[in-house]
Amino acid sequence: MEKGKKRLAVLVGCNYPNTQYELHGCINDVLAMREVLVKRFGFDPQNVELLMDAPGSPVLPTGTNVKAALDRMVDRAEAGDVLFFHYSGHGTRIPRPRHKLPLWQDEAIVPCDFNLITGNNQYIEKEQIGPYTALCDGGASLSHAPRTIPFNSLLHHLSSLTKINTSDIGTHLLECFGSEASLRFRRTLEELDAPIDLPVKPDEGILLSGCQAEETSADMSPSAAAAGGAGKAYGAFSNAVQIVLRENAGRRLSNREVVAAARAVLRAQGFAQHPCLYCSDENADAPFLWRPEPAEE
Repeated sequence: MEKGKKRLAVLVGCNYPNTQYELHGCINDVLAMREVLVKRFGFDPQNVELLMDAPGSPVLPTGTNVKAALDRMVDRAEAGDVLFFHYSGHGTRIPRPRHKLPLWQDEAIVPCDFNLITGNNQYIEKEQIGPYTALCDGGASLSHAPRTIPFNSLLHHLSSLTKINTSDIGTHLLECFGSEASLRFRRTLEELDAPIDLPVKPDEGILLSGCQAEETSADMSPSAAAAGGAGKAYGAFSNAVQIVLRENAGRRLSNREVVAAARAVLRAQGFAQHPCLYCSDENADAPFLWRPEPAEE
């Protein structure tokens, strides 16, 4: 493999089986994404790591395992490689007091063991498609389960494990997971208030989110999905992206085109969620999951 030409992926799907937070479409999302990465975008199957909480899964998507998989991917990366991270599962928002600001909230993903992974260290630099750059014209939402867990529900769940009477979720996470808890919960309030050193170079990351920050993404159960024509459980945004890629099988779509088209699909299906795109101006118009052209012989 030529240096700088690897295509690496970590795909995470959490259905939380046999819990009150159970979802149905997340593992299907991951399996569909693996197929399209390999067949359409040229990923080597050996370079696509799956973490799922399906029965018999060799690697569960715990907080520790997800972070370790991301570390392995980054450690293997060289300049020019393509790195892809896909997450299907619950998200949440965590309030925290700050010295100089009113109540602040961190966004986090919820691994299968509830060892939260916060997104406060991401430097996605610019909103390209979001609540302030496009009209929000969603219609009536279909019946679905929201892919989010309210903060109070998370707090109740963790309190039942630690038996500690406090509303500080960090205390519960540190009690349950110790040094494996996210760095966000191992820092003092003064450290959290300290200025963040932004990267010297512009951020080259590209974030496609299933909805706006104040919205929730939809998880369609098998019965609801069948009523909509899909016949199996799925995440609304992941399914919309798959539809867009199938309908444009012969085209190289830009990141902007994928998100705009996915919005149109969701609007036509009656979902009240609006996918967003955050990246540089250059990456907004770059091909989605860019694939180098084969060298001429």
